[in-house]
Amino acid sequence: MSDEGIKSPPIEPQEYVGGVTVIDFGDLRVARGLTRRPVRTCRHHAMRYDPRERRIWCADCETDVEAFDAFTLLIEHFDAVQKKARRMMDEAKEAQSFQLRSIAAKKIDEKWRKRNMVPACPHCHAGIWPEDVDRMGLVGKEYDAARRARDSKR
Repeated sequence: MSDEGIKSPPIEPQEYVGGVTVIDFGDLRVARGLTRRPVRTCRHHAMRYDPRERRIWCADCETDVEAFDAFTLLIEHFDAVQKKARRMMDEAKEAQSFQLRSIAAKKIDEKWRKRNMVPACPHCHAGIWPEDVDRMGLVGKEYDAARRARDSKR
C-alpha cells in the first residue's frame, strides 16, 4: 500500500508558539450572568477597617473585603434592623391596644362579680343585666366622642 491512500489529520496551528493564552474566568462568569468573583462561604460578618491603610478585611477569613461588598453588607444589616424595629413597634402598639381592651374588660368583670349589684349605664343609671348585653348595639368612636363633647358644652 502506498501512503497516498491514508489521509492524515490536518495540522492545526497551536497558539503556544506565540505565547501562552490566558483565559480570564471572571469574563466567562460574567458572560453566563454570574458575578466576576465566585461566592465564598464566609459572609464577612466580622469586618474590620483600618483608616490609615484605607482597607477593610474580614477577621474570620482574613481576606480583604471590597468597599462595595462591605457597603452592601452594611446596608443589608441596617435594613434588617430597621424592619425588625418597625415590626416590634407594630407589635407594641397592638399589645397596648389589646391591653386597653383587657383593662376595660377586667373593670366590667369586677362590677359583674358584685353579689347584690349590677353595673349601671353611666348616662341613664339603669342597670345592665347579662341578657341586655346580647341586645347592645355599637356606636362609632368618632360619632360618640362628638356627641359627648356636644353634651358636655350644654
